[in-house]
Amino acid sequence: MSSEPMAADCRRDLPVTRWPERRTPVCDAVAEEVAVALSYNGISHVVMMMTPADLEDFAFGFSLSEGVVERVSEIHGAEVLRHEAGFELAVTISGERFAKLRQARRNLVGRTGCGLCGAESLEQAIRPVPQVADGVRVAAAAIDRALAALDTRQPLQGATGAAHGAAWCDVSGDIVCMREDVGRHNALDKLIGAVARSDLPLDGFALVSSRASYEMVSKSARAGMQVLVAVSAPTTLAVQLADQVGLTLVGFARPGRFSVYSAALRIAL
Repeated sequence: MSSEPMAADCRRDLPVTRWPERRTPVCDAVAEEVAVALSYNGISHVVMMMTPADLEDFAFGFSLSEGVVERVSEIHGAEVLRHEAGFELAVTISGERFAKLRQARRNLVGRTGCGLCGAESLEQAIRPVPQVADGVRVAAAAIDRALAALDTRQPLQGATGAAHGAAWCDVSGDIVCMREDVGRHNALDKLIGAVARSDLPLDGFALVSSRASYEMVSKSARAGMQVLVAVSAPTTLAVQLADQVGLTLVGFARPGRFSVYSAALRIAL
């Protein structure tokens, strides 16, 4: 298994010419983006473009959030292989889960791809999402506390301005786990994988520095997260899905204010 760089190190200094100071060449930090091929039990599944850090976390998180497996114990290993053209994530899953994955792919042979995180049909893109559990209560002050610390926990974003962040916060608002990536879905998958691998308790909330799309809600719900807080806006499908599965969706989160779009009872004002 190859060693992986930290997200903060996934940048290169490249020469730029700034306007209007065109005669003063300088160097800017630019976030790295590479191709990462994901395979299950030797069968190619999807190729993603992402930041080359925390790749094992991504393998676990993607597998959980996309329903390839239902629990960490069904993943028997994830090997990170470096190639000239990028990275390969060779994931080994249980025979039962692999059989279900192969059957799902056989059922889709000949259908037009929709390009949604490896989905190959509209039916597969809009899949059933399980109801989330109840019991978590988050104070507005905890959301404020997490927001205040978010920027300081995103070194790649601070250096390049090109990364999204996904944080797992406890009910007090302390950030206990943080992942970054040039793709918002990838950052969330890396966070989901890190939380699952560390067996962190799910009595907290996820905070993302991006908007909240349908996929972000779907991934959070599949991971067992009850509250998703986004700095930017949600989409209509995201709100509809959050309402259907009972996930608390918070958008436009800023210090001292935010909007709750679903399951507002989990937020204590």
